[in-house]
Amino acid sequence: MSAPLFPLDPSLWHATARPAPVYAPLDGDAVADVAIVGAGFAGSTAALELATAGVRVILLEAREPGWGGSGRNGGQVIPGLKYDPDEMEAKYGAEAGRALVAFAGSTADAVFDRIARLDLAVPHARKGWIQGAHDAASVATVERRCAQWQKRGVVGARVLDRAAAAAEIGSDTYFGAWFDPRGGAVQPLDYVRELARAAAAAGATVHGSTPVTDVVRQGDAWRVVTASGASVRADKVLICTNAYTGSLLPPAGRTVVTPNSYQVATEPLPADVAATILKGGRVSSDTRRLLAYFRLDHTGRLLMGGRGPSRQPTSAADWAHLERAARRMFPQIGDARIDYRWCGHVSVTTDHLPHIHEPEPGLVVNIGCQGRGVGLETAMGAALSRYVTTGDARVLPFPILPMRPIPFHFLQEFYVAAAVQWYRLLDRVAA
Repeated sequence: MSAPLFPLDPSLWHATARPAPVYAPLDGDAVADVAIVGAGFAGSTAALELATAGVRVILLEAREPGWGGSGRNGGQVIPGLKYDPDEMEAKYGAEAGRALVAFAGSTADAVFDRIARLDLAVPHARKGWIQGAHDAASVATVERRCAQWQKRGVVGARVLDRAAAAAEIGSDTYFGAWFDPRGGAVQPLDYVRELARAAAAAGATVHGSTPVTDVVRQGDAWRVVTASGASVRADKVLICTNAYTGSLLPPAGRTVVTPNSYQVATEPLPADVAATILKGGRVSSDTRRLLAYFRLDHTGRLLMGGRGPSRQPTSAADWAHLERAARRMFPQIGDARIDYRWCGHVSVTTDHLPHIHEPEPGLVVNIGCQGRGVGLETAMGAALSRYVTTGDARVLPFPILPMRPIPFHFLQEFYVAAAVQWYRLLDRVAA
């Protein structure tokens, strides 16, 4: 039996996820202090924090919590951002830069602390992240990155030479690596569903199957209009749709490109084979421009992820490059069957940093997960909840920016595809 394709069907992204709670569509008109659009990591976390603080919050989701990129990602929880600490401090200045570095370094804590504190029913492990150097030149990159985080107090961070990297990862692909003990993994669909459940338990009203079509100013408040005609009147609105913003708020949607992230999962591997891959339950990604990321999940499946066609997939051939990569990197898996294939969009800004916009007072947009959504968007959701209740921009990790749409954004599928091919060539040449 061939492996199923699931670019669209949320019930199949992860066979290991628990059944989803059913949230009724919004029926009629409602009133809230804060309306949140998008029940992914950021929106569900913000709803949870606001409800816990006693704020009347309504969380609206077009399909079901986790339907977008939150439920479709690889489940790796990796702290930090694209930029290393020294770069961030140089970019933002000493004081603001240090605060941003502290925020970036805490994003994995934001996930695992919530799971523990709220006793969320989420398969998870925090055994660390290994970033492999895909070529000789990248060894200096991982050494520099490790040293900068060690300088900032990350106990247990260490550089791995080629032999140590091979022993830890279970593959001789890499020239070296560094180990970050803060990283880990979650079952991502379970995690986002549990965040939404916890938000509802705290008093938030959660509605699924409720696509939002417009957000309009109505006097001193906002009216959030849904496809059915039902609406929410709210003092403030938080847009957390990220790569799935689409036509809801076109100027914001045009500030990011939304490439697809593709993944495959093998059948559960025999215990003796699984024991040779990512010793101790680590997760891993590498230094390529088009990085590869992989881990064993809690059922013993090898998950392999990376970029693929920018269009929506049409056949199993669109995942074939990942299947080849998995067998090339880990020949010990032999002819292990590929059980699952799925993909989802990520949102990438031109400066590779998350963006916060407030085009009008009380309408706040969070966009740009950069492919590190589990930790980053959990932490962003918490920060955004503080901002919409206090109005103090100092509680935000990033400055509020004007929306600057990318020129010729309608061509994004073409230039994303061209960029993928160019980066693939550069990675090949560098190697």
